[in-house]
Amino acid sequence: MATLYRKYRPRNFEEVVGQNHIKLTLEHEIESGKLAHAYLFCGPRAVGKTTLARVLAKAINCLDRKEGEREPCDKCSSCDEIKAGRSLDIIEIDAASHTGVDNVRENIIAQARVTPTRLKYKVFIIDEAHMLSVSAFNALLKVLEEPPEYVMFILCTTEIHKVPTTIISRCQRFDFRRISVNDVVKKLSYIAKTEKINIDKSILEAIARQSEGHMRDAESLLGQIISVGGKEITRAEADLVIPRSDLGEIINLIGLLARKDAASALGLVNNLIDQGIDLKTFLNDLIEVLRKIMFAKISPALAERLGAELGEGLEIKANEASKDLTPEQTVLFIEEFVRAGNELKESFAAQLPVELAVIRLCSAAADPRPPAAVNSLRASIARNPLPPAAKTDSPAGQSGKTDAAAPPANQSAPPSASAAEKNIGKDGILAKWNEVLVKVKKYNHSLSFILRVCEPRRISDTRLCLAFKYKFHKDRVDDENIRSIIEKVLGEVYNAPFAIEAVVDEGLNVRTTDNGRQEANGAETEVSDNDKGASADSASEDGQGGMINNLLNTFGGRIIG
Repeated sequence: MATLYRKYRPRNFEEVVGQNHIKLTLEHEIESGKLAHAYLFCGPRAVGKTTLARVLAKAINCLDRKEGEREPCDKCSSCDEIKAGRSLDIIEIDAASHTGVDNVRENIIAQARVTPTRLKYKVFIIDEAHMLSVSAFNALLKVLEEPPEYVMFILCTTEIHKVPTTIISRCQRFDFRRISVNDVVKKLSYIAKTEKINIDKSILEAIARQSEGHMRDAESLLGQIISVGGKEITRAEADLVIPRSDLGEIINLIGLLARKDAASALGLVNNLIDQGIDLKTFLNDLIEVLRKIMFAKISPALAERLGAELGEGLEIKANEASKDLTPEQTVLFIEEFVRAGNELKESFAAQLPVELAVIRLCSAAADPRPPAAVNSLRASIARNPLPPAAKTDSPAGQSGKTDAAAPPANQSAPPSASAAEKNIGKDGILAKWNEVLVKVKKYNHSLSFILRVCEPRRISDTRLCLAFKYKFHKDRVDDENIRSIIEKVLGEVYNAPFAIEAVVDEGLNVRTTDNGRQEANGAETEVSDNDKGASADSASEDGQGGMINNLLNTFGGRIIG
């Protein structure tokens, strides 16, 4: 019986999970017919290197693939032979067991001189290429540099630093990345649906986090859980296979600390101790989640790029639990729990350092004096409240710009609010706006960045007004497909039907973060013109040179190149 990772191995480019930056390049090369003679696939294990090599070999040899197409048909005799491993022209070599120069001469150099028996290309897939000896690499150099026109080499390795630069320079190099939690969950959901397995999404997210971006590991874990639970998988059955994850309890603890509920927080910690958790692991996971929250307070794009992946469900809960925290408070939380982790070994009661940290954090003032290291960061991150819609009583001549979404000054308020306005209101929209940004990524990843630079203005007759500084953002949202995605997500988040209206407000404050992202004037990440000046003055006086040096000073970094 085939294991899941073999049964559901991708058969074409579309089925390959993640690695879009590599798939796009290879697909264009296949469509245009401009193929390289040698490829080098490097990256972590179990992320699709050998699989993508087989798909590439199948695509360039497919008999029914038309000119300008990129996907193999997976039905012709060539595709069937390659899929079954029967093709004499697709030669897979395990370099770990064929390390010597004689093996290279016999299995590669000699066979490369012989034309393909049936296919258009003879493809050599050399797995674990870094295991070849120095002599074997030297023997491979000449044929790798100038192979016959019908020969293609694909080298796969997990340790690129062991491959000689003379080999790397003769190949087209592609660096594979670990697969995101959301992408792993999508693949596991497809497998569960195909196998008719009833399993909760939270369990799939736990499997994805445990696999740490390795798809084969995730599929193996799912196979083990199916063996235990059958067609109906419960949380208890999954816990028999997956090491326990306390991320849900960690987020609950952060919410209690944010509300300064010391009694409940202490009860939660001691309850976990009674259940036998490893405190060191728990604190490491807690600090990792707080680190992601800290990045999110500075820039959502920074959190997405550098923060740990929690999965959609936990990310929404984390955003909700930490919505009232400031960047300074988050830094203080991290410092306290790092200190608690360092004191674990010396404490006569294992949980005492954690309990003391909880009490200190809950007893601190609502706006604690930030540490000296955070002062420079605070100068660069202003926390101005989201401005209301343009006021009608602003002095004439102060600005020639008007809010396209605001009603005329002489228009009286409607006698009764609509159902959406009465039940949700602007504050309700803003409270769950982070959830909108997370959910919209499922349908269109780039759309979440566009919505970050908009300002939700008001609700009227089930219409939500979104103000943008630039017309091209408004035009993008006005597209029928994009509009339907946004309205669908709004309905999912707020449980009410909404129609959106996009307007341009050139007076909207938008700032550019250090990594090039732009964000609308918001509750905690916006920098006003005055604060920009203050930040610049502060950086000048301290000799820090702006935001980059502020961050370096805050987190102990340095520029190395």
